[in-house]
Amino acid sequence: MRNWPRPSSGCCKRVIRFDRAHQMLAVGVAVLAGFVDAIGFVESAGFFVSFMTGNSTRLAVGLAEGPLAAVVAAIIVTVFVAGVVLGSLAGAWAGRRRTPIVLFGVTILLATATMLRLDHEFWSAVLALALAMGVANAAIAGRDGSVVGVTYMTGTLVQMGQKIANALRREGDRRWVYHLGLWGALVGGAVLGAHAVLWSPPLAYAIAVLLAGLLALRAGWIVRQAG
Repeated sequence: MRNWPRPSSGCCKRVIRFDRAHQMLAVGVAVLAGFVDAIGFVESAGFFVSFMTGNSTRLAVGLAEGPLAAVVAAIIVTVFVAGVVLGSLAGAWAGRRRTPIVLFGVTILLATATMLRLDHEFWSAVLALALAMGVANAAIAGRDGSVVGVTYMTGTLVQMGQKIANALRREGDRRWVYHLGLWGALVGGAVLGAHAVLWSPPLAYAIAVLLAGLLALRAGWIVRQAG
């Protein structure tokens, strides 16, 4: 039988190797990412605070059609990357307490976004959301120290497709259901976030803060249980 190549060892393949507690925590962060991204999308009239591929496309189209959209997209991408840098530095400093510390930082940033939104500082609130989502990408790390971004799903869907193909061939890693669950968590979170922000923006922001806080507490409990 032909030796088919194995899927590349991307970030989403590493996620599946985490223990069950961290897998479920990653699902929770994906729900948060979808929820917050929907808030940012509605509040900014079409920009993303988690999905930087979409903003990169908006930047490119803006360069062709008009500079304003390109500038907004570029600023959001820059703020998001700054969040990744901050989260990574905080995670490296925190060591084994990386996940709860980083998620606590996400909670603080979302609370800051909420206060800005209550003061009608709409764009400052959106940028705070983007910063928080950048930080969130540094939260989940495997036993080998590899960090997994959970605010984007293209890689997850690619891995799911590859593993479905493996299952059909009865070869390789066939565990594709978790990837489907991770994608479903982000989409489900986005649905809830869209409904919440359209009904009451301040309430949507508050729910995001509560969810992030609960995830931080859960992460802290996991660390304590691990000894």
